[in-house]
Amino acid sequence: MSRYLSADIYYKEKYHEKVARLSLSSGLSCPNRDGTLGNTGCIFCSKLGAGDFAANSKDSIKDQIESQIEFLKKKWNAKKYIAYFQSFTNTYGDVDYLRKIFYEAIEYPGVVGLTIATRADCLSDEILELLDELNKVTDLNIELGLQTVNEKTIEYIKRGYSHKTFDKNVKKLINLGIDVTTHVIFGLPGEDETDFMNTIDYVNEIHPLGIKIHSFYIERGSNIYEEYVRGEVSTIDMDTYVRSVVNAICRLKRDIVLFRITGDPVKSLLVEPKWCQDKLKVIATINKTLKNLGVPLLKLEEK
Repeated sequence: MSRYLSADIYYKEKYHEKVARLSLSSGLSCPNRDGTLGNTGCIFCSKLGAGDFAANSKDSIKDQIESQIEFLKKKWNAKKYIAYFQSFTNTYGDVDYLRKIFYEAIEYPGVVGLTIATRADCLSDEILELLDELNKVTDLNIELGLQTVNEKTIEYIKRGYSHKTFDKNVKKLINLGIDVTTHVIFGLPGEDETDFMNTIDYVNEIHPLGIKIHSFYIERGSNIYEEYVRGEVSTIDMDTYVRSVVNAICRLKRDIVLFRITGDPVKSLLVEPKWCQDKLKVIATINKTLKNLGVPLLKLEEK
């Protein structure tokens, strides 16, 4: 058992068996990359728009799904899948095109749900209508990059929209009964543990389905890399990160799903911090710390 509601527990409780997430590509871009708001994306984002492990966007959705299933056979023996549109901004496109690819995904045999990663400023009324429609026919989850509630940091990371915009639009999704997962980053330059906990308090306030907690790391090719080379930014150590995540878990409402509790950089591109390379060690250290603190095991009726 776990001391928090993990993705594995959540899906097994919901579907009574292992469920694998298939990382798909819509082929769409991002307003922070195509010149609408900027040309290079958020400072921490990779060239692949956080879809480093996603399928090839040049392939059809069917081919992407099949290639991901084949790839994941080596790791999981799953028969049920979540179609996960991961890279870039997956509501930043023509609604008819989006409807086509999303339905193609959820109609594939064995696909029981749809997760769409996007930006809070790419949720027009037309998009919200489509998401409301999809929510009625599949297990829909919208992932939004919150990262932080600190406006100064939001400007620094070049997210391209304010916390006020995030708050307004995430509440539109929640009011429609659509599940939301928020991404947050611990260790952003200029932030400390007080900032991390302020962000966690906000997550509790909006009470989404889930959260993904990432460690801040620097990859070659990201915008932040040049600042690192010039000695202008640094990263936090593993002890600080583990302590922050443990405090966050203890602070979070117990029914919020922790879909991720550490980052997952591309090892060949990772510059700092090196401890991010060993994801399993980070997770094990977090779990051991929770146990040593006496955090009780999760009772399924708590979720």
